[in-house]
Amino acid sequence: MKIKLSLLFICMSVGLFAQEQLSLDNMDSFRSQAGNWKIVGNVLVDRNIDVHANDITPENDTKKRKRKNKKKLADIPKPVSIEEGNGILFNNYNAAQKDHLLTKWEHGDLKLELEVMIPKGSNSGIYLQGRYELQIKDSWGVSLPKHNDLGGIHRNWEEEPSKIFRGIAPISNAAKAPGLWQKLSIHFQAPKFNAQGDKISNAKFVSVELNGIQIHNNVEVPLPTGGPISKEETTRGPLLIQGDHGPMAFKNIKYQLLRDSDVEITSLKYKTYKNIFKGLEDIDTNESSLEKEAEFIDINVVDEEDNLGIQYTGILNIKEQDDYTISVGYTGGIDFILDGNSILKKNSPSDQGTLNATVALAPGQHPFTLTNIKSAGWRAPRLGLTIKGSNTNPKKFHTLDSYPPLVNSVSPIYVEAAAKPVLLRGFVNFRGNEKRLSHTIGVGTPEGLNFVYDLAAANIIGVWRGDFVNATPMWHSRGNGSFTPKGAVQWTFLSRPVAALNTMQTAFPETASSDFKALGYAIAANTGLPVFKSEYKGVTIENTITPSENNTHFIHEIKFADVAATNWYYKIASGNITSLKDGSFAINNQEYYVQVLSGQKATIRTINGTSELIIPVDGSTINYEIIW
Repeated sequence: MKIKLSLLFICMSVGLFAQEQLSLDNMDSFRSQAGNWKIVGNVLVDRNIDVHANDITPENDTKKRKRKNKKKLADIPKPVSIEEGNGILFNNYNAAQKDHLLTKWEHGDLKLELEVMIPKGSNSGIYLQGRYELQIKDSWGVSLPKHNDLGGIHRNWEEEPSKIFRGIAPISNAAKAPGLWQKLSIHFQAPKFNAQGDKISNAKFVSVELNGIQIHNNVEVPLPTGGPISKEETTRGPLLIQGDHGPMAFKNIKYQLLRDSDVEITSLKYKTYKNIFKGLEDIDTNESSLEKEAEFIDINVVDEEDNLGIQYTGILNIKEQDDYTISVGYTGGIDFILDGNSILKKNSPSDQGTLNATVALAPGQHPFTLTNIKSAGWRAPRLGLTIKGSNTNPKKFHTLDSYPPLVNSVSPIYVEAAAKPVLLRGFVNFRGNEKRLSHTIGVGTPEGLNFVYDLAAANIIGVWRGDFVNATPMWHSRGNGSFTPKGAVQWTFLSRPVAALNTMQTAFPETASSDFKALGYAIAANTGLPVFKSEYKGVTIENTITPSENNTHFIHEIKFADVAATNWYYKIASGNITSLKDGSFAINNQEYYVQVLSGQKATIRTINGTSELIIPVDGSTINYEIIW
């Protein structure tokens, strides 16, 4: 029996397990279409040009008008350009060719991950089973998203009251700017039918994440949305991508076809105990107060809130060879023994969390024992057992009351910016888990634009829109000093951005050096935002980060009191960098844009295998935009 162990203290995400990578070397995975869909090697979008700004309707065009329109279009800058190659699925939409794209394979329950690039003003949709549309649309800057914005579940167009579905808006708008790659993760559950063909459960979006932010959670869709391949609901159907509303690009499409689990538990019995337990071993020296047969795991049969123990025994019946992930959610401590081996164990009377083990199991009967103790009055009793195969839905073997979903042990502590900006000092994990920074400050604005600034490096390291931060890790109990941004963060780069470079192969230094020091910040009277100050080689530097005029992105201004030395440079971006036709730069394979507003010329250099966008420092103010 091969075992892989992992420990989680949060709910499992919609990440995929035994996933398939959809080949984008050719169109073999899709049904035939008019030719508007093709495989390309790269797509570049001019974020300033609406794809429909110069649409020409072909109806009733004379030959003379067609020649005139063709010449006119040749002189107009194109909003989208492509390069030959493979790896990207592109809809080369036009008025004559605008077919939808359908997969040859069909699905029921499905997990799907993909990246999408949306040109300005463009529109598409992903139809699960060809019937339930998740909207794909340029929704950058929309403050109150609707069902027809990016990530919304679209309405239908029925007029009969019993057949109307008005759509469901995403929880928040996590959309990026046009022309940037955006990531979608979808967990879809198909409608279910009984033996007579009657629908017994609706289609459901179990979870949808956009750019790492959950925008739907357990949302039922009772009817097909607008424009389905059929209004008749079924157990299976193809994946459909809408192709008649504008150009669109997709890459890194991964999917997992799911089915219901056939794992069963039989001969389930339990013994309950009532005592103060300090460890799992204490249960062996206690007499049980009740012994009974059971149908499901249920911690409530102990009939105690605290100082309790319970031990379940049963047989796990496996019908096919597979890797099975066994998850036990608990408060207190647990031990899960399978085939005589302890595969999940936490010896504590007061812990809380979820333990997971992935086990290779052969067909047959596998005896197990699940022991749970709890002596912690501040935690409610919780016990749950869930098992899934590599391509099956998770199957729960506990009652709802025994392990309710999304249980928080404490009330979350959120910080928001209402009438004026809010500043919060604390630790931040760069890119979520890459590196913990200790001298950081979060700044939230009433406009809904937020950023994290590294005081030690005098550098803006992350930006996001929407809600500000979750300060629960910082302020609950003793806390650990950290806060978590509540939006989809666009991270920038680490290290100090200003330095004197001896050569173009000299690296920017880390934060610590004798010629650099942070000087804190002051609050600007007109904005309420901080003006960060630092000193390099005796020159005072001021950094100000403010929302743009239309509140869609940030403008970063850097002022120098004086520059007496030569070969000073300021780094404004790091990663894979592409120079665009409008003078801006796409950063990290089109994760975000940088646009220099001041007159300095930005230069791309490569050092240690990484590109950097740098500006020579001559004492004049540097202004640039961070657009995402």
